[in-house]
Amino acid sequence: MALVLNKVVPDFEAAATSGVQFSPKNYLGKKIVLYFYPKDMTPGCTTESMHFRDNFAAFEQAGAVIFGISRDNLLSHEKFKAHLELPFDLIADTEEKLCHMFGVVKNKIMYGKKVKGIERSTFVIDADGVLRQEWRGVKVAGHVDEVLDVIQKL
Repeated sequence: MALVLNKVVPDFEAAATSGVQFSPKNYLGKKIVLYFYPKDMTPGCTTESMHFRDNFAAFEQAGAVIFGISRDNLLSHEKFKAHLELPFDLIADTEEKLCHMFGVVKNKIMYGKKVKGIERSTFVIDADGVLRQEWRGVKVAGHVDEVLDVIQKL
C-alpha cells in the first residue's frame, strides 16, 4: 500500500526509544516529521540527526514532533540517541514494515555490489494526520531548514 500526498496516513504502531510506542493517532493535533535514514553512527545520518537536534526548539515551537527511523534495533538507537544527545525518539523498523509503507527501500550499489538500502527520505504529516510533504533522495545540507519552513507554514 503506497502512501499518497494529501491523504490520511493509515494508523500503525512502532517501537521507539525511551519506551515509546509510536502511532500517528497518538499525535493528532501535532505535526509529525518522520525522517528515514540508512544507519545509526554513520557520517550522513549523524549530521542529519544533529541538524534536527539543533533545530528541535523551532520544530517544537511550530507544534511538531520529530521521529527518526531506520532498520537499526532499539539498542543501537538508544546508543545513537545518547551519543548525539537527541531530544527526540528514534523508531526501530527492524522488519522494514514502515520502510515499505513509505516506499523508502531501494536497490543501491555499494562497493560494486547491489544491496537493498534505505533512501534518505523525510515525510511531514499535518495535525489532522494527512501526509502533506515528502522529500526523497535527501541531501543533508540545508534539508532540515526546508522541512522547518514547511512545518511553520502548516
